[in-house]
Amino acid sequence: MKRWFGLLLFALISMSSHAADGKDQGVMVYGKADKDVPGWSILTDLPTGWTQDCCMYAKAIGVNLVLYKGEWTGDPERVMVLNVWPSKLSSLEAELQDDRHHYLARDAAAKVDVLAIDNKNMACRGVHYAGTDHKDDLVVFCDPGLATGVRLSWSMTLAHDDPQQADLIAAFQHVVEQSKYLKYTDETNGKSSKTKANP
Repeated sequence: MKRWFGLLLFALISMSSHAADGKDQGVMVYGKADKDVPGWSILTDLPTGWTQDCCMYAKAIGVNLVLYKGEWTGDPERVMVLNVWPSKLSSLEAELQDDRHHYLARDAAAKVDVLAIDNKNMACRGVHYAGTDHKDDLVVFCDPGLATGVRLSWSMTLAHDDPQQADLIAAFQHVVEQSKYLKYTDETNGKSSKTKANP
């Protein structure tokens, strides 16, 4: 499973201020064009009380973005992880099946259920693994479209008996469902950068 894995492209983060109505903050991570892969950016909500990181902890574990609540401990539990990579497999279903194959190769007795995701911005498929190690892994693969050249995944690990599991899963689903692909475009030859919506 791509829990901590993925190609770490050049990534930066920007965050909007709290909205007057108390809604979640926005968080954006983006990567510049790299060879045949166009520049990309992912925008989503940052749940209240959570912290975002792209350039210290995320970089250290080889991912594009982590969202966590409280202090960073290095423990993967209760950490939302975003990976973005150049699309190579034929379809979103192929990504899901490849991940399932690798997960079950390590834990053949794990239970596998669908994780409901309703993202209006791009196609997403979710799975909920319940491992024999008493850890639950939530994984969602999203495809922003062939022209983007990338696919992405969100994942989070939880203890099977975590007393806050229902709330954490709901927060995870919200982050995934609010995720939106934007096209990253450097329009000033590197002096400054602009991000605009994918046409």
